[in-house]
Amino acid sequence: MPKLTHGKLNNKVKKLAKDTRQYRKLHKFIAVPMVFFMLLLGVTGLLLTWKAELKLQPPSQQTEISTQSLISLAVIEKNAIDYVEAMQLSSSINRIDYRPSKGIAKVRFEEHFTELQINCYTGEIIAAEQRTDNIIEMIHDGSILDYLFKNKSDSVKLLYSSTTSIGLILLAFSGFWLWLKPKQIKSYKTKKH
Repeated sequence: MPKLTHGKLNNKVKKLAKDTRQYRKLHKFIAVPMVFFMLLLGVTGLLLTWKAELKLQPPSQQTEISTQSLISLAVIEKNAIDYVEAMQLSSSINRIDYRPSKGIAKVRFEEHFTELQINCYTGEIIAAEQRTDNIIEMIHDGSILDYLFKNKSDSVKLLYSSTTSIGLILLAFSGFWLWLKPKQIKSYKTKKH
């Protein structure tokens, strides 16, 4: 490294200090509006990580494996629709998670968070519970607003996820420089003495 004179050293320190102030302004400009979203992402992410331990999802039921043949998906679908219509809920199915090794099928719906677990041998509903983890996941990724406003696209989710991701990347970048610049200033000041 070339030897710096006292005047050049002071200018270098002043430039680093000015840059640090700019990064601090950028960091604060991004961080203040993002505090709520960072807190929301952190809390929901933590809940999703611990969802099994906190029992935020219904436990998977298991039936006795039988020698009788499994019923068709059409029967499972019909039984699920009949059950939720009797509860006066929407019968629009989102997915059927078919688990023949456990003897159950899990049915989830589009317009509510009910999960039915159905015996794959008899068609009997063996559990009907709310999927709290799905609600938390939708809050986490922003799709809860698309769900509430009945958006068929994921426009709010994409805007929310993109904005928070870019904000967190910028905070990481500016935070790194806020950590590095004072170390550089200190290094130049110790060389001065």
